[in-house]
Amino acid sequence: SLFLHKGDQFSVVKLDEERNRLSTLLRNRGCYYLRPDFISYRADTTRTSGKVDLQITPKAGLPTAALQQWHIGDIAIHLYGVNDEAPNDSLQYENINIRYYNKLKVRPEVLRKSIRFEKGQLFTEWYHTQTQSKLTELGIFRYAEIQYASPRQHVPREIKADSILNVTVKTTYDLPYDSELELNLATKSNDQTGPGVAYNVTKRNVFGGGETFSIRIRGSYEWQNRTPAGEAASVINSYELGGAASLVFPRVLLPKIGGQEYDFPATTTFHLNAAQLNRARFFKMLSFGGDATYTFQPTRMHRHTVTPFKLTFNTLQRTTEEFDDVIDANPILSRSLSNQFIPAMSYTYTYDNANYLTFRRRRHNLFRVETSFTSAGNVTSLIYKLAGKGFDEQKDLLGAHFAQFLKLTGDIRYTWYIDKNQSIATRLSGGILYSYGNSTVSPYSEQFFIGGANSIRAFTVRSIGPGSYRPEVQSQSKYSYMDQTGDIKLEGNLEYRFRLLGNIHGAVFLDAGNIWMLRDDPNRTGERITLKDLPNDIALGTGVGLRYDLSVMVIRLDCGVALHTPYQTSRKGYYNIHRFTDGLGFHFAVGYPF
Repeated sequence: SLFLHKGDQFSVVKLDEERNRLSTLLRNRGCYYLRPDFISYRADTTRTSGKVDLQITPKAGLPTAALQQWHIGDIAIHLYGVNDEAPNDSLQYENINIRYYNKLKVRPEVLRKSIRFEKGQLFTEWYHTQTQSKLTELGIFRYAEIQYASPRQHVPREIKADSILNVTVKTTYDLPYDSELELNLATKSNDQTGPGVAYNVTKRNVFGGGETFSIRIRGSYEWQNRTPAGEAASVINSYELGGAASLVFPRVLLPKIGGQEYDFPATTTFHLNAAQLNRARFFKMLSFGGDATYTFQPTRMHRHTVTPFKLTFNTLQRTTEEFDDVIDANPILSRSLSNQFIPAMSYTYTYDNANYLTFRRRRHNLFRVETSFTSAGNVTSLIYKLAGKGFDEQKDLLGAHFAQFLKLTGDIRYTWYIDKNQSIATRLSGGILYSYGNSTVSPYSEQFFIGGANSIRAFTVRSIGPGSYRPEVQSQSKYSYMDQTGDIKLEGNLEYRFRLLGNIHGAVFLDAGNIWMLRDDPNRTGERITLKDLPNDIALGTGVGLRYDLSVMVIRLDCGVALHTPYQTSRKGYYNIHRFTDGLGFHFAVGYPF
């Protein structure tokens, strides 16, 4: 789109953006030698007071070759060794000369698909960029440099000799293996904090097509920053051990729809994982699973993630008497934590204009939308139905109960840049979870919760909801957070961000939201969502924060101040916090909350 419009305020930035746009436009039409500085402006301020007439003209003394259309001639790719060893062998594949060192480690058809040029076509900036991107996405090479040169010989009669560009792509292999040791201090959305260690090994180019195989083992020890009842944090210390293996293909392993070749990253991932979680004084849980996922981008701003198969199994290996007393008092919580399979499929759509703005080299407001739909147990239930099992009849998979539910979530974010030092960030998120058929209660891991460092920061994690419910049995209040999950979630956040000094930034924020149940729960009152009670059910908090930007990461300290709780307190009125100090929540975290 044009950057200059009649009546707009005069801006040197807009002039440069329009010059870049015209340069890209002409380079995409074969003008290889054209540069933005070859385009000039003539300005006339004498005709009308307060206005300037602009005329776009070629730069004086513009080289003839700059406006000439160039065609692609011979195409070659040179593959240098890991230590920059020069190619010593070659082969010809579909009009592309492939030169390599000792042994060709990549299948020729993979290289051919990555090089977007065709002999005889016009040069385009788009194919230049796409070729570099495709080769980089393979994950095999350290870099991809593209050189152009005029051959002056062996030129087809229909094309002038001085309009041909031979293309040479030069690349260097990256190391075949990569290992990484991570030592970290994690802060999670559930207010768990603690040290962790992980070791990851990756094998590149497993099958000669840019595939990567990774194995990861990890361990962590965590403690709760602050419990809802003010109990000592040590009572819910935990450790987690886990491992995962993944195989990633840099393409979609499905027949091409209509012969379409994706211009942007597309992957197929197969993943296996297992983890053991030990919660001191509570339980030890084992979970393992696997999935197959397709991710592709038809454009820079649109991304689709499809998981046609995902299977997870959760089992409680051990529970304590203390934990048994808690779940015995709440049958719904007990069922949500029972041993069960979760056979699921999901689809996620993401719109994000950040990549487009980066590509256009523009600073503009950021807009992001992500919505996800998950269906669990329905295909399995259908198979049982075809075998004669009733819809509401309890069914097992490999001897264990399997979950059946539908889940829909959405997240909308908009960031308005006032200037380079100030911005206003907003987020609206929500979701709904409906269990049916083989399940009356959804798995605990799928249920919604609210509060914490990345949610309503005036409240600790799982200390609000569902609805106006508040645990009444004080002797069990330190465990009540386990019970404060729901089937519906609605949350909104508003944050004003500003630079204080150097890399230190400040923030003032407002958070609101809650969770609710879809079904009645005799053990929890006020848990259902109603329009009449909705204004009172929304928890509200404000606060201030400090952020230190290290470029690669942001360290954040937020102080939340509660303004309203959905449940009744000893204080009447909308501001119903009993004591000001009761409504303070401090959060140390890494990264922005949204």
